[in-house]
Amino acid sequence: MRLCVPVPCFFGRMDFCDALRRISDLGFDAAETYDWRGLDPDKVRRASGETGVEVLSMCTADFHLTEPERREGWLEGLKRSCDMARKMGVGRLITQVGQDTGAPRDAQHESIVTGLRAAAPILEEAGVTLMIEPLNTYVDHPGYYLWSAVEGAQIVRETGHPLVKLIFDIYHQQVMEGNIIPNITGNLDIIAHLHAAGHPGRHELQMGESDYRVIFAAVDKAGYTGACGLEYNPTMDPTESLKLARQLYGQGASA
Repeated sequence: MRLCVPVPCFFGRMDFCDALRRISDLGFDAAETYDWRGLDPDKVRRASGETGVEVLSMCTADFHLTEPERREGWLEGLKRSCDMARKMGVGRLITQVGQDTGAPRDAQHESIVTGLRAAAPILEEAGVTLMIEPLNTYVDHPGYYLWSAVEGAQIVRETGHPLVKLIFDIYHQQVMEGNIIPNITGNLDIIAHLHAAGHPGRHELQMGESDYRVIFAAVDKAGYTGACGLEYNPTMDPTESLKLARQLYGQGASA
């Protein structure tokens, strides 16, 4: 498993390309970001090539899949996001599905599936994978629709397209559902990326109730070959926090 550094969590005030250089100096070869607006795609692609740090993912421009009346706007935003991803050499986009509108859940569920199916031609043309993300509603995202990774997996399977996948955030799911290892290892065919943080607090992985060495060992054993983004708020100097994360959880670390 590759460890991936979300730039905004650790180096949000730094020039993005300089952040990629810092990440490379720390021994990581993968990064991700959220809002791509304001980035120079040519500079990012060049810095990625020079440093060997692959920018794995970033977010879509809009998050409105639960609202059928806003679907066309979401698709237009997806086109812009795919165009930027292609220019930057980014292969995956993360989309949140939107807030719970108060409509029946089966109607919102169907709206998400319909929107994802409508996205397929855009994704095919760009060669980009779209990942939907379940989030916790107890602590960080009250009112969000998709809190369950189990339902997220159902949505992906119902959509039935190889470029529509799930991002499994271990922190969010520890808050909401638990059952982390079975829910990951039972869905490896549709999980394209992982996120992790310690719970409670959303800090370093070792500062919480989840034993990430056990989780990562089980996921590796099950055949996961993707990356895990260290999506937490560091309590120590960001550089020192990443050094320790690599020491504790990097490839080859003892379980």
